[in-house]
Amino acid sequence: MKVLKGQDILALGFMTFALFVGAGNIIFPPIVGLQSGPHVWMAALGFLVTAVGLPVITVVALAKVGGGMDALSSPIGKFFGGLLAAVCYLSVGPLFATPRTATVSFEVGVAPLTGESPLALFIYSLVYFIVVLAVSMYPGKLLDTVGRFLAPLKIIALAVLGIAAFALPAGTMGEAQPAYAAAAFSKGFSDGYLTMDTLGALVFGIVIVNAIRSRGVESPKLITRYAIIAGLIAGVGLALVYISLFRLGAGSHEIAAGATNGAAVLHAYVQHTFGSLGSGFLAVLIALACLVTAVGLTCACAEYFSQILPLSYRALVVILAGFSLLISNLGLTKLIMFSIPVLTAIYPPCIVVVGLSFVKELWNSPARILAPVMLVSLVFGIVDAIKGSSIAHVLPDVLAHLPLSDQGLAWLVPSVVTLAGAVACDRMLGKPRESLA
Repeated sequence: MKVLKGQDILALGFMTFALFVGAGNIIFPPIVGLQSGPHVWMAALGFLVTAVGLPVITVVALAKVGGGMDALSSPIGKFFGGLLAAVCYLSVGPLFATPRTATVSFEVGVAPLTGESPLALFIYSLVYFIVVLAVSMYPGKLLDTVGRFLAPLKIIALAVLGIAAFALPAGTMGEAQPAYAAAAFSKGFSDGYLTMDTLGALVFGIVIVNAIRSRGVESPKLITRYAIIAGLIAGVGLALVYISLFRLGAGSHEIAAGATNGAAVLHAYVQHTFGSLGSGFLAVLIALACLVTAVGLTCACAEYFSQILPLSYRALVVILAGFSLLISNLGLTKLIMFSIPVLTAIYPPCIVVVGLSFVKELWNSPARILAPVMLVSLVFGIVDAIKGSSIAHVLPDVLAHLPLSDQGLAWLVPSVVTLAGAVACDRMLGKPRESLA
């Protein structure tokens, strides 16, 4: 029976970590650290729950069912499960997340050096997606290209930044903003929720499993074990990165007091600490972070859609990379404006399907539980999305002020109530006629 060597397992863990850490993951923690002030570690704890805990749990859940999101959502039926998977893949793939990796890396790492212009963005994104296309063409070699080469480079760059954050603090902490002073944990919790890493985990599950299979491992138990180990390695790596970036932001009050986003905090710190080399260092770091994430998303989307469309994997890689190139040239502002409401709406049912997958054996019919809870979470996720958009005024007061609504979690209480009712109905109805697989 084929097994992975220790160095292969480590490379798999590095690859999984590298897939997760995009520019968004690097930009969010510094601004949280800056704005939370003395409450930084309580905010960090909340952030780690949603930005590390949920993605790792998602990787584990997918590993248990073989890596595919369709298997995870099978209790709600082939059509609705496929629809959820397609929307999820498209959202964190060519529609939003993949193009955003190019625009974020351009604006954070390159625009300060070249200036912002449509031509500069086009040239950068063209080269960027040619590299993504070249690497994504060979998914069987992903463990070598990402796990053994790109991931270590990315980790070294992050390690330099992380060590500097503790060894060379830029200054002292400032005062906490009111939201963090009042409820640091819940604010950090909602900040981590907005990283959307759980959606990324749903997409990357199949990439991780295929990377294991590319080494000749066929045993489902071993695949699950290795995927869980990879998820845990990635989780530890993510936690270390976040903690160091929280420290970086918390100590940057004197040099970045007026910053409104994490990119500005990073720029101020890197320039202060590394001098004229700072901008170049940050450009390389962000470009590496985004590039690896873009490769993972492109591979995952091509792998998924090649199974349901009459197109080959390689043809889909070309289509996805080309489409992402076009969308990325809309610019970061427009991309974020369009993507946040959609991602906010579909995130809750994805959390539900992952969380309930661990306890589906407790019920007579998983479909009786999963379908209504996912539906309710989607409905109230849409309420959250509308509240955070430019048309928030259309919401009735009763929907605009739901419990936990201010934290972007208006879906949580209705979903828990629906879950309790669905479990009661499942107990009363007993064993369904169809046999459970």
